[in-house]
Amino acid sequence: MHIGLIAPPWTPVPPRLYGGIELIVDELARGFAKENHRVTLFTTGDSTCPVERHWILEESEGRRIGMAVPELRHAIAGYKALSNCDVIHDHTIAGPLLAPAMDLSCPVVTTVHGPFNDELHDIYAAMDKSVSIVSISEAQRRSAPDISVARVILHGIDALNFPIGEGNGDGDGRYFLFLGRMAPDKGAHRAIEVARSAGSRILLAAKMREPWEFEYFTESVEPLLGPDAVYLGEVPHERKLELLGGASALLFPIRWNEPFGLVMLEAMACGTPVIAFPEGAAPEVVENERTGFLCDDESAMVEACRRIDEVDRARCREAVEGFFSTSRMVKDHLSLFNELTRSR
Repeated sequence: MHIGLIAPPWTPVPPRLYGGIELIVDELARGFAKENHRVTLFTTGDSTCPVERHWILEESEGRRIGMAVPELRHAIAGYKALSNCDVIHDHTIAGPLLAPAMDLSCPVVTTVHGPFNDELHDIYAAMDKSVSIVSISEAQRRSAPDISVARVILHGIDALNFPIGEGNGDGDGRYFLFLGRMAPDKGAHRAIEVARSAGSRILLAAKMREPWEFEYFTESVEPLLGPDAVYLGEVPHERKLELLGGASALLFPIRWNEPFGLVMLEAMACGTPVIAFPEGAAPEVVENERTGFLCDDESAMVEACRRIDEVDRARCREAVEGFFSTSRMVKDHLSLFNELTRSR
């Protein structure tokens, strides 16, 4: 099968810094190729994913992220470049809306990477009759029961790309870790308060590029920093792996219906348990008291920090080597692609 992938134009594939969508696109591209399928990736010119690649933008458009013009231009060129594929898997938002006008002879699949909020709900509702929609969790799908979802496929990653850590810290003693965006919905301020109440250090590594991210940091996070709560900035991939492996646990204190939360898998691949609230997809990823703790409130999260040594780190790794592997994710997608191409 000749599979075409369209990545968003905002970050290279694989990402050098923050970029969960681009990490999944990279895993899929490599995984499809490993299964002996021909893979063509439409991305930006600074991408390094080791498959056949095409682009119209020489560099990723991180400075204009979310703007319509670069995404539309990128998507139009992508559909033209991939018109001879057997199936196109589009990870942009605007692209699938264009598909019916592109005179394609192959089916188009799109993955919803964001929440079905009012804005995205209206966009995906407008395309669910013309493309096949993949949801990344049952929590995400339940939030929009009126939208036709072809398949729910939870993310997977290759555990071999993540070194197993021992949770012994970074030379200055053990610590808990917050990793994500510097945004209120990610709850960095809650993570600091929980770790401090548990009498533990916390390191925070977070993307902070947008004005609202700086505002949240200045108002809600920076006043809480100190010797026991250190913000490291946005770290490169190798440093991220070191931090994940050295952490006693990842604190994931979201209080909203997050569609997935890839950082949970990245932590577990390093053998690091996850402490989370039972929000969004967290209950679909974390097995309570086996790969981490699901906590009803912050006091329960503090207690979980104190009990973290009860979690066998080997079980966390095994979960990613098993159900949450790239191999399972790839097979789930290929099953859908085969079904769609047969029906054509």
